[in-house]
Formats: sequence, structure tokens, C-alpha cells
Amino acid sequence: MPLTLLLLFPMLSPALAWLPVEDWESGNVTTSGGGLECVCSVFLPDSSFPANRVQHMQQVTTDLRLEVQIQINKLVHYEGKLDIFLAELKDLTVRVAMLESSPDSYIKLDFELLRIELREFEALVSQLKDSLNSSSPMLDGLYTEIHNMTIIVNQLETFDKNNLEVSRIEFAKLQRKLEECQKEQEWIKPDIGNCNHTGIVSVSKPTVIQLNAHLNPGYQYGGWGKDSKPVRGHESVHWYGAYSRPSVYEFYLYSNYDKLIQRSSFTHHGLPQGYEGTGNNYVVHGNTIYYQAANPFRMSKLNLTSSVYSHRQITKASERFTYTYSPNQYLDFSADEKGLWVMYATEEAMGKIVIAKIDEKSFGIEDEWTTSAFKPLAGNAFMVCGVMYAARPGALNTEEIYYSYDTKTREEKHMSIPLQKFQERFVNLHYNPTDQRLYMYNDGYYVSYNVRFNRK
Repeated sequence: MPLTLLLLFPMLSPALAWLPVEDWESGNVTTSGGGLECVCSVFLPDSSFPANRVQHMQQVTTDLRLEVQIQINKLVHYEGKLDIFLAELKDLTVRVAMLESSPDSYIKLDFELLRIELREFEALVSQLKDSLNSSSPMLDGLYTEIHNMTIIVNQLETFDKNNLEVSRIEFAKLQRKLEECQKEQEWIKPDIGNCNHTGIVSVSKPTVIQLNAHLNPGYQYGGWGKDSKPVRGHESVHWYGAYSRPSVYEFYLYSNYDKLIQRSSFTHHGLPQGYEGTGNNYVVHGNTIYYQAANPFRMSKLNLTSSVYSHRQITKASERFTYTYSPNQYLDFSADEKGLWVMYATEEAMGKIVIAKIDEKSFGIEDEWTTSAFKPLAGNAFMVCGVMYAARPGALNTEEIYYSYDTKTREEKHMSIPLQKFQERFVNLHYNPTDQRLYMYNDGYYVSYNVRFNRK
């Protein structure tokens, strides 16, 4: 039976609420934040062999191995035992490969070996539950999936083995696609907090999380992301704001990512009259929301602990130049490894983007740099390690990162890095140094990307 695929690949993270992004001819590929998932569907010709069950076994086994790996990282105490267990699983791969060499070599003992391995998985999950001294929906779900897989193995044993050869051909195709997917993810190894690189060289395919918390496509303006400089005890805070017009009047904060996608246990912050904003390029940095106030036009920030507002005017900033996808985006806040920034255009620079470093204590401007990027032609811009990257529209579902400006060396570069979009328009694009990901609010959808750097 062609079950090699069950064990050939390191598992990629299951994201229960993620939507697929790119359809392949015979499958789907989904990528995500802290981890990623590759799922491919194989459609077989009519036969008596239940290929869909084999495919289900492959996917569930992949999920099981990922959860095992996650728990390994959490439970150092069990690391040695788990390493031995995973080594045994690799040995199982060899044994299954030997079975594939002859379609008639499947005997009752071979299926019994699979049942033994499933029982080992079951024992491992029980160990993890005991070590955590509590249960969880994830571990309970794994326990159920193991039981279901055991039933499937028992059922598969009764089918005509001649049909397995047809499945082998399809699984060979699936294996090649999974290998391609795996290679694509291998380079995503964030070096959090460091700038030991010479810039961005590529961006992953988009991970589409879900429609906004209002579950309404009419909320096309807004933003979402993580606190880029979280305070102690709030490292997982996520934020979100969405509106049916280019304005800013409320924010929602969630203690972690799961709460965000479940739309539960949030803290609501409504901006009082006279403090409302406009545009959508705001960020949460150091438990403080930085946004563009509407009237009068100025930088504003709201401390989420003390609920104190502060404001600063930038006299040079023009209200005539905005990004191509959204009106009123005159001040674009961004945070990276070097601190907090704001980008805007001026009349003096004739609409070109000016980068300004913000002094977080005084809420003033430390220094300014004028770039050659004309703001109305850009879809958005963001800062990474003190370097501004500007993106511009490409094809219908593609943006191009085409320009960079290094504030340290004052060096400008032109490039062509594709950035796939889920929808045509987006109004908030920013980088987060805590996970080295890009966050986009794409026509009402939460979207994120992994960033690959050219390491020194």
C-alpha cells in the first residue's frame, strides 16, 4: 500500500481557520504565520479502492506529526524520548517503501504494523496530556483522529490490492507536489530581532486568514496585526479595525491570535468625538495605537493602558498626496527593528515619500529622509531594519515591491519582488519585527506573508 507519504515530510502547521490561497491542478497549498500547511487533493478514476480515505489518512497523519513536533518544542523534558520515537517513525518509512515494491506483497502483518504505529501515536498523545496536566481541544482532537485512522486501516485491509497500483501513480504525483511545497517553506527561518542581512529578496505566497471580524465584505477599509513592541505579559496581543469608509473611530484588541479569529474576548476602544482619524495606516506599538487624526490633521497616539491621547503636528506633511488604493492616507505609521517611523509626502518634495524617525518619548521627529518614490504611484510602503520598501500595482492580483531606501546609507535601489494579493485593493500594509511578517488588510480580508532576507 503506498503509504510512504504518511511519513516522508515534516509536518506543517494546521491553521483551523485559514482559507486556501492558490489552487493547483490537483490540489491546494496553504501557507501560514508561525507555521505552514501543505494540502493536496488527488482525484482518482472510479474504482473500488477508497482513495479518498487514503488521502484522508495522509493528511491526518501529517497533522499528527506536526502536533507531535510542536509539543516536542514545548516539552523539553520529553525531548529525548520523542527523538527516539521519531527515529522509529523514519524506520517505518523504509518498511512501507519495501511494501510498495510489489503490489502483491501486502499481508496482514503489514497492516498490523501500521496499527502498532498508530497505538504508539496514541500513547504519545496520552503522555503529552499527562505532562501538561490538563486536556485541550487539540489533543482531544488528535486522540479522535488516531482512533478514526485505526478504523480506516482495518477497512483498507479488506479491499482488493490490485487497485492500489492505480493509487501509487496518483500518489507519486502528489509526492512531487508536496516536495515542491516543502522546498518553498524551508527558507522561512526568521532571525527575530536581527538585521544581519542586506534586504528583502522574496515574499511568500499570501496566507489568507479570514474575512474581517464583522464578516462583511463592505468593510474594505481597516487594518490588522500584532503589537510590534509588546509589553511584558502581552506578547501575543493582536489588533483589528475595520470600516465601511476611509475613517478611523474604533479598534478591537485580542489577547492572542486564536481570540482574533474566533472574534471573542476582545477589548473595544472607541475614539471620542474630536479624536477620530482618517486613512488606515495605523499600528500598535508598545501597547499604544498610532494613527492619523482627522481634524485637525496631525499624528495621534492612544495609550491603551492609561487611555491618554497625545498629538503632534507635522507642518511639512501634505494632505494632497495619498496612496493609489485609498483616499486620505497622508501619514503612514510603521515599526521595525530600529523603532517607530512615519512616512508622508510634502509639497517641497513634490509628492515624493519622506521618511521620518519618531522619538517615542517626546512623540517628536528625530530626523527626515526624502526618497525618490512618488507617493500617488505607490500602493503602500513599509519599514524593515531602517529601510523603506515601496510597492506599486502590478497585475490584477499582484503587487510589486519596486523601490527601497536605506536611511543609514541613504542608498536607493530598484527591484522587482512580486507580492501576490488575494483581492485587488489593500489599504494597510506593514511589517512586524516580532515575527518578520507582513500584514495586509486586503479588501476586508486578513492576509499575511513571510519575508525572506538575503543573509550576510
